[in-house]
Amino acid sequence: MRAVVQRVSRARVTVEGTVTGEIAAGLVILLGIGRNDLSASMAGKIANLRIFEDDQGKMNRSLLDIRGSALVVSQFTLYGDARGQRRPSFIAAAPPEQAKQLYEEFGEALRKLGITVATGVFQAMMSVELVNEGPVTILLDSDKTF
Repeated sequence: MRAVVQRVSRARVTVEGTVTGEIAAGLVILLGIGRNDLSASMAGKIANLRIFEDDQGKMNRSLLDIRGSALVVSQFTLYGDARGQRRPSFIAAAPPEQAKQLYEEFGEALRKLGITVATGVFQAMMSVELVNEGPVTILLDSDKTF
């Protein structure tokens, strides 16, 4: 599982002109599911990731600490491999049935932690708008390839 996690003051996702998910302060999580992924265990790590500022201006608070929201957007292109070629290969991305199940489990795992979750629409063409604060962007990979 791969995630691009961005700290935002606000964000929304639109599908065919309709807003399907919108949040105020929190995280935008672009989530890619890999062929070998079996669980959505990364949800807890992201919810507890200390990338929000405390009273001293240090990144010491988590999404749970600030009671922020999460906008989770499925993005299979995070598994695009363009090494040595101009057109990315997506062979490492999970097939749609597997990816959808884990994407939904990920959102549910965040909800069980008490986080308000908004989402995009799986396999839809989406427009994502966000205001990245900091900017703070963290890359996570369950296989720890980066």
